[in-house]
Amino acid sequence: MDYRVLFVCMGNICRSPAAECVFRKRLKNEGLDARVDCDSAGTIAYHSGEPPDARMSDELTRRGIPVSGRARGVSPDDLATFDLVLAMDRENLAHLRRLAGGDAPAENVRLFCEFCRENNAEEVPDPYYGGRSGFSEVADLIEDGCDGLIDEIRRKLDG
Repeated sequence: MDYRVLFVCMGNICRSPAAECVFRKRLKNEGLDARVDCDSAGTIAYHSGEPPDARMSDELTRRGIPVSGRARGVSPDDLATFDLVLAMDRENLAHLRRLAGGDAPAENVRLFCEFCRENNAEEVPDPYYGGRSGFSEVADLIEDGCDGLIDEIRRKLDG
């Protein structure tokens, strides 16, 4: 693989697996799936081994996005092996930077919403304790950010 991206949220059952699934579909659609890989993880390992949240899965399936994966915790090795680590919010970004202990370049550990083009959100809100509309809002942000991320990675690979 030429480039590897890791999406990170707290439990790895809503936001980060959604980003992984959306991004995988976008990579395939753009013909980049042989060059770019992705994964997702959580800053807590409480849900390790669990599939994505059913409400998030339903929202993605409704949008034609295949859902797969199992939750896992992020590790210090992830920070060394992925070219880009994207946190869904500032709390998880801070956790990743503490985990890196200064070893991961700051430009490689960033907020996911930096790649959004249509939405002005700074963070992807956690929909876990909210209603169905929260999962739709998250999916909108993730699709927007993944489109911007594809453009950025294509420039890196072609540049």
